[in-house]
Amino acid sequence: MHKTLIALGVGAAMIVGAIAAQADHNAPVRAGGTDPGNFTNPVPNPYYPLKAGRIATLRGSEDGARLLERVKTTDTKKTIQGVATTVVVDVLWEDGSLREKTYDWYANDNSGNVWYFGENTAVYNKRGDVVSREGSWKASVDGAIAGLIMPADPKATDAYRQEFHFGDAEDQAWIVLRGGSVKVPYGTVDHILRSFEWSRVEPHIMDTKLYAPGLGIVWEGSFAGGNEQLQLVKISG
Repeated sequence: MHKTLIALGVGAAMIVGAIAAQADHNAPVRAGGTDPGNFTNPVPNPYYPLKAGRIATLRGSEDGARLLERVKTTDTKKTIQGVATTVVVDVLWEDGSLREKTYDWYANDNSGNVWYFGENTAVYNKRGDVVSREGSWKASVDGAIAGLIMPADPKATDAYRQEFHFGDAEDQAWIVLRGGSVKVPYGTVDHILRSFEWSRVEPHIMDTKLYAPGLGIVWEGSFAGGNEQLQLVKISG
């Protein structure tokens, strides 16, 4: 699996760089955008499930430290730009200590696209003190614009902006493959979707992620600029 990722990645890095260099920050991500009328009858997206009560547990490592991540989809709603977004709580521990806690705000539109309306992030030190809220943003505040976290029908070569708050949150994604299988601690999963994801804020860093229908992210790791890796261990709820 790793050899496949590297073989794809060399060409991907070059193409992604070209796409990032030419992207227009203010261009609409999808026709219709975040008009509340596009969210009246939301359609679930299999690659990015938002079922209330669902908890995904991932384990991995970075720089020799053990990582544990739990992502819980709550039944709490937060209205942003007239859209009732779903609050997802993402908590990351490093060697047993809380490292980061994020409240993300997502919403499915009537076509099955999953939109990202912002996040409230806190980074902690070993004593449990909040040391940074860098990366926090909310659509419509200080010029921030909602992005697309997952298209309704993702296909290879799809490229899209996931978030935009100039100089702070500028993640983008590029789908490079749809199909195949991968084995993770959770089990062997089929019909995977592979993406490369990067940010203009940290152009030297690129991640790759594998998504599976009904599960969401099953594997993610650094392709360039780091060595973080996380794999799906359990789904509950």
